[in-house]
Amino acid sequence: MQRDVQSFRVGPSDLQWNGNALEINIREIGMPIPLPVRGKVRVYPDALSRFGTALDSGGLHRWGPIAACARVEAEFTRPALRWKGHGYLDSNEGDEPIDGPFREWDWSRATLADGSTAVIYDVQPKQGADRVIAQRFFADGRVEPFEPPPRQTLPKTAWRIDRRLRSDDGVPVSVIEQLEDTPFYQRAVLASGLFGQRVISVHETLNVPRLVSPIVQKMLPFRMPRLR
Repeated sequence: MQRDVQSFRVGPSDLQWNGNALEINIREIGMPIPLPVRGKVRVYPDALSRFGTALDSGGLHRWGPIAACARVEAEFTRPALRWKGHGYLDSNEGDEPIDGPFREWDWSRATLADGSTAVIYDVQPKQGADRVIAQRFFADGRVEPFEPPPRQTLPKTAWRIDRRLRSDDGVPVSVIEQLEDTPFYQRAVLASGLFGQRVISVHETLNVPRLVSPIVQKMLPFRMPRLR
């Protein structure tokens, strides 16, 4: 691993900030079928954000978007594909292992009609009351909190992970596409309601006890290999 002010490298892949966009150069080997993955992703932020907040009561775990409103361009040679769309980039950091305070969390982001991005972090700690963070990020850099709508329960994943999403009253949540489904983590595209609008949300659930279980820890090197 190497890093400096403008770049960050892990093995054969790297990220570089060119002053206008974040360029992500990917040179990896796919799993479980070991085929090459080669391509470039560019993230063009509308504005860079300095917003940050604690995820836990002790302030030892923090989250904040770097570019909540952005455009993304992806160009891959292996496999041959390309696309453009809305983008989002954030940061999580902690001063202790993640299994210290957390039991589970659901996170979602949705692009609204005016181009702003609504993010909801729904955290279930091991002790104490749930912590819900609901923030709206605008393309000009403004940030506003909002009152999150009621929580709705979704069907369990194939790995039997419980998941929830907050959606406007009377607007049911439906799964459009399941992007990732693992023993401890899921990511999906959902249809829901926010601010009186029908929105498409990117949603994820992390089950921390599953993550730190011995069997999953033994599986992780195969899921995230460092092959040359």
